[in-house]
Amino acid sequence: MTIIMPNDYHARKELVNHGIYCITEETALKQDIRALRIGILNIMPKAEEYEFKVLHPLGRTLIQIEPVWIRLRNHVYNSTDKNHLFNLYQYFDDAIAERHLDGLIVTGAPVESIGFEEVNYWDEVVELLEYARQNIASTLGLCWGGFALAKVLGIDKQPYREKLFGVFETRNISRGHRITGDVDDIFWCPQSRHSYIPDDVMEDARDRGIVNLLAHSHAAGYVIFESADHRFLVHLGHPEYDAERLVGEYIRDRDIGRVDVDRPKNLDINKPVNRWRGHSYEFFSQWIKYVYEETPY
Repeated sequence: MTIIMPNDYHARKELVNHGIYCITEETALKQDIRALRIGILNIMPKAEEYEFKVLHPLGRTLIQIEPVWIRLRNHVYNSTDKNHLFNLYQYFDDAIAERHLDGLIVTGAPVESIGFEEVNYWDEVVELLEYARQNIASTLGLCWGGFALAKVLGIDKQPYREKLFGVFETRNISRGHRITGDVDDIFWCPQSRHSYIPDDVMEDARDRGIVNLLAHSHAAGYVIFESADHRFLVHLGHPEYDAERLVGEYIRDRDIGRVDVDRPKNLDINKPVNRWRGHSYEFFSQWIKYVYEETPY
């Protein structure tokens, strides 16, 4: 339950209040344990506000985590504080030149409704992911980040007519898996996306030995899957979200007049209840454990 963070990190107090033990790099070096360096390619709007969402479940693991925040050269971070971005984030080639990354997370991004080739930083993401697949124990893609991993595997997304939005029952279909094996047989998972991959496409990819399918939802399709070489792990939901995030996204979309977004399903926007916290903690904890076990350093 330890995150290595500077004393002046803007969300340090919030992390501590949620039971996450924060130490400085100087303190970490004095301990007889090596922290896992987890690269986080954060492409979410208002990047600094999203950071806590992913640090919280990572910080619940028993292994020390050193987050390495990564930014793209070809993306304009219009909604992110520029001083924060330049002080905390680095380019991927600088991050890997400093020291090896043990794991990598690719977040969602507000470009899901357009094709990958239309995204001005897509080539940069592909280059990054191809390096990661060869050199990093495991890369975890969340929502659009997961679709990006699937695209690199040759599996493309398709658009929904209406946004998939809300919290949905999901079934664990791989009880013996090293990451999802101890996730509940049936668990709740938040979804907030405009795209999907048809079940028959995923099943064909499984039959051709491209992916292993790990979790399925009647409403959301195959939510969790991995590449057959175990290097890419995809979660098309948002296990890192809290309930208030879904409410905030609904209010944002309503206020800008989005007609393709209804209220989030299975969530009371006046009294939102988090039904997926256990899934989030277990999923991230088992992923970190997997990275630790697969890292030969």
